[in-house]
Amino acid sequence: MTTAAHRPVRWGIIATGGIAASFADDLRLLPDDAELAAVGSRSVESARRFADRHGAARAYGTWQDLADDPDIDVVYVATPHSAHHAAASLCLEAGKAVLCEKPFTLNLAQAQDLVTLARKRELFLMEAMWMYVNPTVRRIQQLVADGAIGEVRSVHADFGISVPYQAGHRLHDPAQGGGALLDLGVYPVAFAQLFLGTPTAVSAWAALNPEGVDENTGILLGYDSGAVANLSCSLTTATSQYAAVNGTRGRIVVARDFFHPDAFVLHRDGHDPESFTVPRGPGNGYTHEALEVTRCLRAGATESDLVPLDGSLSLMATLDTVRDRIGLRYPDE
Repeated sequence: MTTAAHRPVRWGIIATGGIAASFADDLRLLPDDAELAAVGSRSVESARRFADRHGAARAYGTWQDLADDPDIDVVYVATPHSAHHAAASLCLEAGKAVLCEKPFTLNLAQAQDLVTLARKRELFLMEAMWMYVNPTVRRIQQLVADGAIGEVRSVHADFGISVPYQAGHRLHDPAQGGGALLDLGVYPVAFAQLFLGTPTAVSAWAALNPEGVDENTGILLGYDSGAVANLSCSLTTATSQYAAVNGTRGRIVVARDFFHPDAFVLHRDGHDPESFTVPRGPGNGYTHEALEVTRCLRAGATESDLVPLDGSLSLMATLDTVRDRIGLRYPDE
């Protein structure tokens, strides 16, 4: 499937929550590359309110109606985690390209099912891992690849926010894929795997809430090279959201918001620290992934080399192992 370069890519959005709204706002910043054509929700009233607010031409009261719209090139799935597989597979079955919000799915089996379906149908599919297309993260990745800090020996990353416990809240509800790991911990794990790859050993511990999802989680990844990753995520404590990539000849430190940063410091042995600022550009940070989807569709690519499907599968495999270590299971698993 190749999208013509002379017109904007036509987007559909499934769901009408906060992240869907932020993505829709960012699409408006790309008038030459993106058009919000339609929104789909489980109620036509919710879809219509969203469409009116964000300038979508059409509003649908079912996901299927949106998937069947012939004038949509790609669908952004912004549902709660537990619905990612159902919504994305419905769109792929209807012949649509898909950008699916992270975590890709609840588990590796669901993720593999989506990837198998997309590859069978020769359709574009990408996890919405905005961190991987963030210009600052890409700059860090390039410096590491160029040997600026030598061989990477460890990665540290934390992501914690303070969310008072509330039964039934999305973040605390196992039926919605709740817990710190899939909502927040996916980023430290993805950051570690960006620089170290798939781990050979996984250890983890977590405090679980009364519903059985994790509230405070520590993760240690080990590698045959001898490298390690020390990671944490929390719904009980607001942390600095810090990350560091440590090598044999230096380190790179992101002081805050490592999952969508605009600055970092390079420390090289024998040199003064170097501060880098890489502007994110306007908007909420979603323009980069929308542009990456646009680039791929116009090139006729079925996956992104910046957010490869095999990488998403590896990430889900690690998250599955962490959940096994901490005793976290979701309904119907």
